[in-house]
Amino acid sequence: MPQNRAITVNLGCRLNASETEAMAALAEARGDAPVIINTCAVTNEAVRQSRQAIRRAAREHPDRDVIVTGCAAELQPEAFETMPEVSRRVPNADKTDPASWQLTGSTGPRNIDVRAPLAVQNGCDHRCTFCIIPFGRGDARSLPIDEACENAMALVRRGAEEIVLTGVDLTSWGPDLGEDLSLGHLVEALDKALPRHIWIRLSSIDGAEIDDRLFSLMTEVERIAPHAHLSLQAGDDMILKRMKRRHNRAQAIDLCQRLREQRPDMAFGADLIAGFPTETEAMFEQSLRLVEECDLAYVHVFPFSPRQGTPAAKMPQLDRARIKERAARLRATADDALNRHLNKHVASEGEVLIEEIKNGVPRGRLANFTDVHFAANATVQPGARVRARLTAATGRHLLAEPIETKE
Repeated sequence: MPQNRAITVNLGCRLNASETEAMAALAEARGDAPVIINTCAVTNEAVRQSRQAIRRAAREHPDRDVIVTGCAAELQPEAFETMPEVSRRVPNADKTDPASWQLTGSTGPRNIDVRAPLAVQNGCDHRCTFCIIPFGRGDARSLPIDEACENAMALVRRGAEEIVLTGVDLTSWGPDLGEDLSLGHLVEALDKALPRHIWIRLSSIDGAEIDDRLFSLMTEVERIAPHAHLSLQAGDDMILKRMKRRHNRAQAIDLCQRLREQRPDMAFGADLIAGFPTETEAMFEQSLRLVEECDLAYVHVFPFSPRQGTPAAKMPQLDRARIKERAARLRATADDALNRHLNKHVASEGEVLIEEIKNGVPRGRLANFTDVHFAANATVQPGARVRARLTAATGRHLLAEPIETKE
C-alpha cells in the first residue's frame, strides 16, 4: 500500500465503514497515513476483537500511528487510551469533523469501492434491553437531505456504482429535522438526484419503522435494491417483549410476505440472537422456524453476550454452553436457508455489479445481494455491470459466466 494512504480496519456496522473511509480521507488530506481502527462494542467478543486488531496493527505497522475510535473506545475510553499501541483516541462525535484532523491540504481523492456506504443517520432513541450502542452513539440524528445528496454525488464522482444508506437506526431518519419527515423522503430525494444507473441500497432497517411511503419505494422503484436486512433479533413474542422490540412475530412474517408479494425478487437478511436471557427451548425453536417463515436468505447470528449497563445483563442468564449450542444450530439453519436461496437462481440470468477481483477471480453481487463469482479468465472489471448466466451454487455463492458487459 502506498505510504501516503491510510490503512483502515473496520469492525462492526456499515456506518462504521462509511465513517472509516471519511476519516482516512481527512487524515490523508493533512498528509498523514496512520492506521485507523474503528472499534465495535455490540458484543463482548467485538470489544475483544477490537483490542486484538489494535495490537496486530501495531505489530504489522510499527512505523505508523495507530488512531482508535468507535463505540468500544467511546464506552471504555481510559482502557483504550492506555493501551501502549494506541497513539490517539478520537471520540465518536469528532471522528468525521475536519477540525479534529487539522485539515490543511489535499493529497487528491481517495479511491472508493463500487458499493459505497453513505452515513445518513447516527444515534438511537430506542433502548433495546440487550444493546449498548446508544450509550456510545447518543440520541438519533439525521443528515439533512441536501447534504446527503451532495455526499452521495461525491461518492459517485469517485467511482461508486451503488450507494448504501447506513445508520445506527436508519429507518428513524427524519423526525429531528422535521416532524413530517421520514426515510422515504430522503430516498425519494436521492432517487431524483443520482444518475439513473446508480443502485440505491438500504442497510439494516427496523420493520416497525417502514411506513407506506418507504414500502412503496422499496417495491416500486427498480433501482432500489430488492434486498431488506431486517433487525428481527428473535422469533418468540415473549423474548421480543423482554428485548423491548417494537414488533411481534406475526408482524415480521407479514412484512416479509407483503414485500415479496409486491416485489417477487426481494431477498431478506436478518439479525438473530441465540440464547437471550430466559429463552426456553420452545422459544428458541420459534427463532429457528422464523428463518423459513420469513424466507430469510442471509442471517447474522449473534450468541447472546451480556453488556454491562444494559437491562438484559441483569436478567437470569443461560449457561454459556447452551448459548453456544443454540447459536450453532441457528447458523446451521441459516446455512440451509442460504443454500435454498442460491439454488433458486441456478439456470437463470441476472445483472451482476462487479465489486473486485480477488486472487484473480472476479466477484460481484446481484441487486438482491447474492454473491456471484466468475471464472478467473472472465474478462470483466470492477465497476462493470455484467449480464450473467448463473450456472451453479457452491453453498456460499453462485458461479456465473458473462453474457454481456455494460461499462
